[in-house]
Amino acid sequence: MIYNIRINVMPLKDLLDPQGKAVLGGLQNLGIQSVQDVRVGKHITLQIDAENENAAKAIAENASKQLLANPVMEFFEIEVI
Repeated sequence: MIYNIRINVMPLKDLLDPQGKAVLGGLQNLGIQSVQDVRVGKHITLQIDAENENAAKAIAENASKQLLANPVMEFFEIEVI
């Protein structure tokens, strides 16, 4: 069966996010002053052929740990959609 998996990869909350700071500065330059903070990450979707949902999640977690996220600087969340 084919499972659609959504993986969100974000910088760790304790680390500086230079891309987020640049976006925040751009928003403020556009006159959008109400935004207080911006964090920029990655949104990845995978289609996984697996026996069941748990197997698909395990494959996605393995891919995230080995390639899609840097555990030193990022965390990830996996969702079956």
